[in-house]
Amino acid sequence: MLKDWKTSGCLINGDIATFKCLEVIFANILTIFVSLAVLALFAMLIMGGFRFLTSGGDPKAAGAARQTMTYAIAGIILMAVAYLVFTLIEAFTGVKITLFEIKTIQ
Repeated sequence: MLKDWKTSGCLINGDIATFKCLEVIFANILTIFVSLAVLALFAMLIMGGFRFLTSGGDPKAAGAARQTMTYAIAGIILMAVAYLVFTLIEAFTGVKITLFEIKTIQ
């Protein structure tokens, strides 16, 4: 879910953006990139499966299709492992490395 400017508390007087709004921008960009990566990996799986089904017994085409599906699965696993590593680092150190936050002086 994308973050909203108004509910983030980064605006002064309701309409002037501050550096704290970079948190919202960074979070939204990250959300979009992760969503696009998942969509691309899913499309690669579908494309690899379709190419495998339409290979017509050609071992070269079937191998290329298997390789496409293997890369898609490897990408999904890599994304899951990266998330797991970040979560483990947060659990062991107590440092919120997945939270982009700009400290402000009040």
